[in-house]
Amino acid sequence: MRNLLPLLFFLMVSCDSTDQLAVQQVDSSDRLSDSELQQLQAVKHQAEYTSGTYHFGFDLRASPQEDAAQYLPFLNYLEATTGYHFEIHFTPQDSSAADELGQNHTQFAAMGASSFLYAESRYGAKLLVRGLNSKAKAEYQSVFVVKPGGGLRNIKDIKARKLAFGGRDSTQGHLIPRIMLSKNNINLKQLASYRYTGSHQNCAEAVVSGKYDVCGMQDQLAEELESQGRVEIIYRSDYYPSSGIVVNQSVPQEVAERVKQALLNFKPLGKDNKGLYHWERTEMANGFTLSRPGDYDELRDWSIKLGFLQKEYAQESVK
Repeated sequence: MRNLLPLLFFLMVSCDSTDQLAVQQVDSSDRLSDSELQQLQAVKHQAEYTSGTYHFGFDLRASPQEDAAQYLPFLNYLEATTGYHFEIHFTPQDSSAADELGQNHTQFAAMGASSFLYAESRYGAKLLVRGLNSKAKAEYQSVFVVKPGGGLRNIKDIKARKLAFGGRDSTQGHLIPRIMLSKNNINLKQLASYRYTGSHQNCAEAVVSGKYDVCGMQDQLAEELESQGRVEIIYRSDYYPSSGIVVNQSVPQEVAERVKQALLNFKPLGKDNKGLYHWERTEMANGFTLSRPGDYDELRDWSIKLGFLQKEYAQESVK
């Protein structure tokens, strides 16, 4: 895993587009400094690696720095357990985690359903495992949050308001919030405006700063921010299958199986807890479970209905 600071600097600059919001940080009291991240990067397992270096990508959840801080110790675990070498990979601004995987810039990636369904349909990617949340469930929700005291009390109040989403490819930050709107007969034309902010953190910050009235985001971070009095949850979605670890077609079957077994054996609340950085904040707080055919069928149908996924590709992927 290469020196991280130049990559972080590049990514933070390249991601600063006009679509992102320059607003206050809602969780700045508990963040890893660059020096601390560099020290974390320096702590490497002294293992005898088998042949093969694999690159690991991810859907952006919080910030590039925080996500990297969580995944680096996790990749050290995979290195020590499998004997393979893993390097973290940051998605360029003009690409996506799914395209990076499909084009073999990465071989493994942590992805939500939206990214996986695209990678599966377009590139033949396979889901190895799904994450288990803090309650040991392989499911999650999306929520709509507002600033406390702002007068918005339920989902019907969203009409004619400014709505922030996370990333365009985000399941909890875009697809599921769109499902919630659709189920309540609200379309995008009925909003005052909407914007994609790039991550759940940015979305929350858009509401905390007052730039946007409502944010559609993942439940776990929203609950943490609500407990701090920063946001208020006004609506919850149904439960949907959680994020997972995906592999592309170029990875040999024996390698994929070894990594899959290491993931299933991962005990972040037990024997493998040492060295992890706030793993409890991820969607895989309790490790992983097997994925099954049909896990994402409902979300695939919604992705087609909402225009996220082309029907012909989706049909090919499940034959």
